[in-house]
Amino acid sequence: MLTQQSYNTILTEQRHFFASGKTKDVAFRIEQLKLLKKVITEQEINIQNALKDDLNKSEFESYLSEIGLCLEEINYAIKHIKSWAKPQKVNTPLTQFLASSQIYSEPLGIVLIIGAWNYPFQLMILPLVGAIAAGNCAILKPSELAVNTSEVLSNIINQTFASNFIHVIEGGKETTQQLLSEKFDHIFFTGSTEVGKIVMAEAAKQLTPVTLELGGKTPCIVDANTHIEYTARRIVWGKFLNAGQTCIAPDYLLVDKKVKQDLLTNIKSCIQNFYGNNPVESPDYGRIINEKHFNRLCKLLNTGEIIIGGENNLSDRYIAPTVIDRVSWEDAVMKEEIFGPILPVIEYNDLSEAIALVNSQPKPLALYFFSNNQQKQQQILRNTSSGGVSINDTVMHTGVPDLPFGGVGASGMGSYHGKASFDTFSHKKSILNKSFLVDLKVRYAPYKEKLKLVKQLMKS
Repeated sequence: MLTQQSYNTILTEQRHFFASGKTKDVAFRIEQLKLLKKVITEQEINIQNALKDDLNKSEFESYLSEIGLCLEEINYAIKHIKSWAKPQKVNTPLTQFLASSQIYSEPLGIVLIIGAWNYPFQLMILPLVGAIAAGNCAILKPSELAVNTSEVLSNIINQTFASNFIHVIEGGKETTQQLLSEKFDHIFFTGSTEVGKIVMAEAAKQLTPVTLELGGKTPCIVDANTHIEYTARRIVWGKFLNAGQTCIAPDYLLVDKKVKQDLLTNIKSCIQNFYGNNPVESPDYGRIINEKHFNRLCKLLNTGEIIIGGENNLSDRYIAPTVIDRVSWEDAVMKEEIFGPILPVIEYNDLSEAIALVNSQPKPLALYFFSNNQQKQQQILRNTSSGGVSINDTVMHTGVPDLPFGGVGASGMGSYHGKASFDTFSHKKSILNKSFLVDLKVRYAPYKEKLKLVKQLMKS
């Protein structure tokens, strides 16, 4: 484990390298992104094995939600980085006669990226792509809970890139605390709301800007006017992907009373179709990250009425895909983000009732609404606030590079993916370039009889 002095040495070397101006060269950035793509492709099997060991992720799920997503993001950045980095011309008012205005995107400097354990590869690499594309140096701190993926990440990055450019520092809570005591130009954190508060408090001591990708209780609202079979299928996939350990997984269902039973019947059928009659034997179903989270989730099984699943096994860190009916907002399962394969169900009679229930809670990272009724779709969009929304699907909005991903309120601040990542790790420098051809004297004293002209100019 590195010492505090070692951190200081690496950061000092990164500051010297950044000061050299090398990272401001767009060609250099593209070269580094291509190198990152190459090493990820070469190490694909090792990454998959690490994800299997940490979370029992299948090869398909590892590629779809981790490796492939990262490669897609790298390709997108390489394709667009030249246009992103190009100075942006903006309009200049008449009062600035004979001048031009531009916005320059310049790198922030040295950034700290702190990852989470549930998607331990992509939640490190996706923000790193933005940091590289914007021209920064970076320190990466992967989650120690996903120990195998952390090790693979460290090997991939530290053996591929010079430490004065990008470096992975492994360790536990103490390592994170030591890193947070250092001065960075930006901190990007993915994790829980409670830890996010700590990160923000530490960053505030040095006025370091932060991006916080947190979570919350993501509602999934199902209208009576929907395609029940497709709705059930998409809910089951989004909820039980990675054994429910997804920050934007449907956290609870709000279902129109008229279709509740039909939906639950279809959900049960989908679970069986996806994972078989005994999901513990399915090669496609994940496991809980560790014993602590397993025990936390098992306590949530003690509320309401389990109508699907509920089986669990500590030795295998297995909790079956579970649906719980007859829950109330006073139950523990409705008071915290579940972050596991447990889906509580609450029925409603009118959509305005469901909206009121959602709005009574902190703003979530995502919201899902299933309905064929476009007026109701607009009603949801107008009357709720969330980091993102998927209509008639779950989770998939994160796979659109042009859609910024991020939270609002308690679910986070700032966003990334695609150009949003580039913007997050860039400073937008405003430039006014004035000509010497003329020098209008109207702004200079004495001001007598000039006010009327100024008013006319500023209204034009």
